[in-house]
Amino acid sequence: MGTAQHTSRQHLVSQVLLKEFTMPEPKDSSQQLLPFDLHNPGHVHKRMPPSRCGWVENFVAVDSPFIEALWNNVERRVRAALAAVHAGTPFADPLHVDVLRDLIVLHNVRSLHYRDVHTDSVERARTHLVAKVITQYPEQLRLEALRETGLYLSGPAALGAFAERLIERSPTMRDRESGKLFRTSIEDTFHKMRDLASTRRLEVITPETGQFLIGDNPALTLSMKGSRTMYGMAFLDAQTLVLPIGPRHMLSLGAEDVMLTASQSFVDRLNALQIHAAHRYVYMHPASGLEPFVERRAQRRLAGDRTT
Repeated sequence: MGTAQHTSRQHLVSQVLLKEFTMPEPKDSSQQLLPFDLHNPGHVHKRMPPSRCGWVENFVAVDSPFIEALWNNVERRVRAALAAVHAGTPFADPLHVDVLRDLIVLHNVRSLHYRDVHTDSVERARTHLVAKVITQYPEQLRLEALRETGLYLSGPAALGAFAERLIERSPTMRDRESGKLFRTSIEDTFHKMRDLASTRRLEVITPETGQFLIGDNPALTLSMKGSRTMYGMAFLDAQTLVLPIGPRHMLSLGAEDVMLTASQSFVDRLNALQIHAAHRYVYMHPASGLEPFVERRAQRRLAGDRTT
């Protein structure tokens, strides 16, 4: 019996969501959206089909067929839920609420932001362990170094270097290098966050005017205090978790199932967050008219201004 092939090009933003931001091309009626490269805001940005957007190479490098099947278990149910949102009846079927909530969690975990958090966490744990071993087990380290190398290590720098060498040979660090540790982490985190999110209700937000765009780190944890908006904190430290699902709809986790209307200024605020939180790209409907807004925000981002 054959095994599933590794998937190298892995979409972080679901194509079913990206398709919501498309329009037919006049020449061939193909569905295309407008990607905007935030690293090069002055360049001409060409329309593209969803298949060419929102992906990275080998995001999960190990056992990708299994993890892709996990994502697909959510994504294959999204189209019907989106149809209910468009019809104004997202809460008529509890299954639609469940899948939309899962979709938010999926995009929060399957993200470059989560990969950075995971990498930083592993590195902090490794650094802490090296310090602990040097402090608590110096003699054992010296004996092991003498056994392996024939050298007696005296100074803290030499002990630290040998401790790092031992730790790098551990199963956990080997799993880090192979990508297995990240694959396990992303799966476990998805299930844990889905359980936590299941206790929250679903808000569906529609703009009074204007449109939403979507970034390549689209599901954001948020906390709002007056005019100040913070994002990227841990889920339990956030007020909500948001995800754009089309030019006219954004999802948010809240206290009740409700449809809300957002003012133009609030839409701009949420779009600015997508731009500031993005790794490199945001995507928009070609007829949205958002290019000047995105270009201004991209220039501010390049200048180091992270305010929204």
